[in-house]
Amino acid sequence: MIALTLAEIAEIVGGRLHATDGSPVVTGTIEFDTRKITGGGLFLALPGERVDGHDFAAQAVASGAAGVLAGREVDAPAVIAPPVPTRHANAYVLAGDTNGEGAAVLEALAKLARHVTDRLEDLTVIGITGSAGKTSTKDLIAQVLRPVGDVVAPPESFNNELGHPWTALRSTEDTRFLVLELSARGIGHIANLCEVAPPKFGAVLNVGTAHLSEFGSREGIAQGKGELVESLPEDGVAVLNADDPLVAGMASRTKAKVVLVGENPKADVRAENIVLDEQARASFTLKTARGDAEVKLAVNGTHQVANALVAAAIALELGATPEEVAQRLGNAQRVSAHRMVITDRADGVTVIDDAYNANPDSVRAALKALASIARSTTPARRSWAVLGPMAELGDDAVREHDEIGRLVVRLDISKLVVVGEAARPMHQGAHLEGSWGDESVAVPDADAAVALLQGEVRPGDVVLVKASNAYRLWRIAEALLEAGTK
Repeated sequence: MIALTLAEIAEIVGGRLHATDGSPVVTGTIEFDTRKITGGGLFLALPGERVDGHDFAAQAVASGAAGVLAGREVDAPAVIAPPVPTRHANAYVLAGDTNGEGAAVLEALAKLARHVTDRLEDLTVIGITGSAGKTSTKDLIAQVLRPVGDVVAPPESFNNELGHPWTALRSTEDTRFLVLELSARGIGHIANLCEVAPPKFGAVLNVGTAHLSEFGSREGIAQGKGELVESLPEDGVAVLNADDPLVAGMASRTKAKVVLVGENPKADVRAENIVLDEQARASFTLKTARGDAEVKLAVNGTHQVANALVAAAIALELGATPEEVAQRLGNAQRVSAHRMVITDRADGVTVIDDAYNANPDSVRAALKALASIARSTTPARRSWAVLGPMAELGDDAVREHDEIGRLVVRLDISKLVVVGEAARPMHQGAHLEGSWGDESVAVPDADAAVALLQGEVRPGDVVLVKASNAYRLWRIAEALLEAGTK
């Protein structure tokens, strides 16, 4: 972050000073975990379900923090954030925040992030939203732009009312590109995030069924996602997926320049001649108005082609040549954990850990990658889909899980292991689609899945593990890999 005194921060956020004359200077990072405090940093005192950050304020200062941004008076030099108006409180949702102190800190953090991003005149803010693929696309964009200048991007999926400003405040005078994910649980959320760090570029990847319980319909999701392109300035750029009609239709909602990407012949940045190798890494011809180039991705899954096209479109708009884009995309690696991490055991078992998150669209993409990898050899390898629940689907949860089970059959996956009661409709769907017997099995938890797999997986098999993040099914992948070392 740029250097600011506590007095300056208090003025920016409309707060008041406590136990300080305001002269300490914040020169380090802003953190809500005392274990990550650096010298000259600012500690965010956030209440949680189990602990309250206000209780650790003194410890944070003892660890080197210049001060604390708090919702109430603490035993340390602090800026006390003003209360959040009731009409804004729903924009700042924190579990365990019964007194509104966390909401006050988050709104103050948002104001501080807006001030800093406005001050950095050479900073280009790039926003990404969509029902699936945000993190992978963010990682690709960051790597494609890094040869041009310093890039700040969030770790993992840090994309809400806390992660968004926290990431923006990583920017310094040296930062040229700020790449941000924008998530939403309802109408107005993305618009609020765009106020925190106004984007110059906005990319909408797709409109699926993630968060369907909050929005009510795909059209409602499209309305919320489109808030990103509505926020763009006239000299901005909206990158839209030409292969998704709900996304392509957002072109009329922005005053910015529109660049369409996809396999659709109408796309301005297009992929042709897509071929997958034995680990589902795609090669394709990048078609642009400035010429063509051959791309060979190092990341896995055919869905990465669409993500790569978004990164390519942004880089091209920023002056890169098609050849430069192709080279940078080819060098880009997987960055975030538990996202299509493909590991071969010594005995030939391939484990695909894609368990960081799951929604119907991302599960379909992962299953297609599994099928592609299994069929890349002759004879085909035996394939396992180990799938847990997909969260936040509302009334469509049973239907969506059922459809995934049916897709497993249609893709000719060898075995399905359904983990957890909430995912059981996958098991039922597979039986109804294919009259399956022991090809599909439902188990109560991760431990039961590990026991089953360790007894039945054999050399040469390919095992995909995927579920919503809360279920932590990457433990299954880790157990399989550990077993392969014994």
